Amino acid sequence: MRCFLSIVFIAIFWVSQAQVQRIPIGHTSSSLDSVSSFELIARIRNYYSATTNPADVLNKHIDSPKAAIIIEEKNKFYINSLEGYETLIFSLDSFKQIGIIRHCFDITDTALFNEHSALGYPFAFRGDVRIFCGKPVEGCLTHDGKYMWITYYRRSFDKSAIQPSAMAIIDTDNDSIVRVMATGPLPKMIAPSPDGKFLAVTHWGDNTIGIIDISSNNPDDFQYIDHFVVENKLSLNSANNTPYNRDQECGFCLRGTVFTPDSRYLLVGRMGGGGIAIFDMDSMAYLGTVWGMKTNVRHLLIHDDYLYLSANKPGYVQKAPLDSVISAVYNNGTTWSDWEGVFVGKGARTIDITPDGEFLFVAANNVSKVSMIRTSDMKIVAESVADSYPVGLSVSKNGDIFIVTSQGRYGGGGNSVMIFRIN
Repeated sequence: MRCFLSIVFIAIFWVSQAQVQRIPIGHTSSSLDSVSSFELIARIRNYYSATTNPADVLNKHIDSPKAAIIIEEKNKFYINSLEGYETLIFSLDSFKQIGIIRHCFDITDTALFNEHSALGYPFAFRGDVRIFCGKPVEGCLTHDGKYMWITYYRRSFDKSAIQPSAMAIIDTDNDSIVRVMATGPLPKMIAPSPDGKFLAVTHWGDNTIGIIDISSNNPDDFQYIDHFVVENKLSLNSANNTPYNRDQECGFCLRGTVFTPDSRYLLVGRMGGGGIAIFDMDSMAYLGTVWGMKTNVRHLLIHDDYLYLSANKPGYVQKAPLDSVISAVYNNGTTWSDWEGVFVGKGARTIDITPDGEFLFVAANNVSKVSMIRTSDMKIVAESVADSYPVGLSVSKNGDIFIVTSQGRYGGGGNSVMIFRIN
């Protein structure tokens, strides 16, 4: 038996190592239209490399990086280091680290908490729920970049991610946390409405979305005003210690979240079960779910009257006219099937688009690849291998660069932040 387990362990280790790949600084994508390309110009990593290239920097704080958030106006970008409980700050000019935001709180930080819980969620934990470390996942900017919101996958005392989590509100002028707001279980995506009135925090953990009034300029005034539910709220027993697999036991596993440009509707992707849930922000009502796109919808974005999505398991990026998708939810069939799309590789994760809307970039996790898509005809015009397991991606406002994070995995790979120049 012991011999068998050893063989299994060696096999798993060998397979994981076989998937690990690194690309050198200067690596340029293949160009499929003889014009478009992108090049790796810098990297920040937490793995050994014999390179002496000054643009290839070792940084021990890179620990399973997730979201990348760029603020050109302040000449810096942020990387959420999930397992490090940190958000790292880098110069957009030199790509050098210029700061760290720690997401660990003790008794001296209790003034940051205006409430213990929110939306009626109870805690099973009997200690001080304000004393924890939070695992930073996603983020967004509000108030013209003044505030950055960072969601925590879970609080450190909640091993199964079934109790209320939290999110940090950061003043980007001095990169300090000014408030910690409670959330429901396992918040991931977070998105502001274009009119600056609302912020939606999507709970991967229980089929719900918290709606926050952010119309004030004072973070102490931000407050929940509604709690949206997609079909039914997932029941979680936080009173016992039964372990949960939160990658699978997550109901509809809500992920991609975006408001329409007029702030009238909120769209939320259902990774579990498929479809896109739509809410009317005027009536604060769930209208239903639109079907017809590929399953396992992960990320959503809107640009120039089109809705774009990534479908994780199928490995597709798709687009459809936004008004057609909205109209579909008012019809009895609630299906819109006329999607344009392209296969980019299994594990299509984060997508982002250039400011002019001409090109869209996508990170394909399972195949460790990054693709550049021409949105006019949804054709891949350039693609490149990447450091293993790319997951996060952000394009700069001027369209010159984009940043890709590769999340760490057991057995090696990932733990990399790649900066590409768009040629």
